[in-house]
Amino acid sequence: GSAQVRVELDGQVWVASGDYKRQLDPSCEGFESVQCDTFITEATFGLPIYQWSNTAEVVADILGWRAECAARGRAAVLFAYGLGKAQRILAEVALQCPRPIYIHSALAGGVQVYREAGYRLAPTLLIPSGAPKNKGDAAIAAPKLAGELVIVPPGSAEGSAFKQLGSYQTAFASGWMAVRGNRRRANYDRGFVISDHADWNDLLRTIEQTQARRVIATHGNTEALIQLLRERGLQAQTLQTDYGGEN
Repeated sequence: GSAQVRVELDGQVWVASGDYKRQLDPSCEGFESVQCDTFITEATFGLPIYQWSNTAEVVADILGWRAECAARGRAAVLFAYGLGKAQRILAEVALQCPRPIYIHSALAGGVQVYREAGYRLAPTLLIPSGAPKNKGDAAIAAPKLAGELVIVPPGSAEGSAFKQLGSYQTAFASGWMAVRGNRRRANYDRGFVISDHADWNDLLRTIEQTQARRVIATHGNTEALIQLLRERGLQAQTLQTDYGGEN
C-alpha cells in the first residue's frame, strides 16, 4: 500500500518504491505494479526463508493465543508498531471477532485517524489507568485484564500501564518473528509473523510485473536477490542507504 515515485525522461521510466507489501490489507489500498525500465525495490526480507502466511490465519492464531491466556488467567499482550501495524491488526480482528481490544493510550490517536478515514477497526478500550476519579477519592484499583487481548507499542513495557495488566504473556507481530532466534533474543513468549514488507516470493513477483530490465535493491537482504536476478538476465545492483535491517 505504500506510495511510489515514477520518473520519466527521454523515453526512460524509473520507479522508486517505498516499503511495500502485496498481501491484502483491510486498512489500506493495495499496491499497484507500474511498468518501468528501472525499478528501485526494498529487500528488507529478501531471503527465501521469509515467506508469509495468510494474515487472516495469523490473526486467528492470535485470537487462539488470547483464549489460551484466558484459560490461564492471563492477559495476552501483543506488541505492534503504533502507526500501520496496530491498525492493520485491528482491521483484521474486526473481520473475525466483535469483542473489544484493549490498546495503549499511545495508539489511540492513530486509531482515531483511521476510523475518521472510514476504515473499520475492532472496537477498542484504553488500558485502565487505575487513577482516582477525584482528588479526594482513594485510589481505585483498575481491573486486571486476564483473558483480554492488549495491543501496545514496542518500548512501552516499562510504562505505568503495564502495572494494570496483572499476569500476562507477551508476543510481537512482525516479519522478524519468522526467525525463532529473534523472538528468543527479545524474550517474547510468542511471535506472530505479520509484515508490512513484501516477502521473498512477492519481491520476485513484483519485479517481474514491472518488466524492468534493471533492478536496484535497497535495505535489508539484497545479496541473494541480486544474484538470482542476474542469473535471470537482469541488470541488478545494490544501493546502500542509511537504513536497513530491524532499524
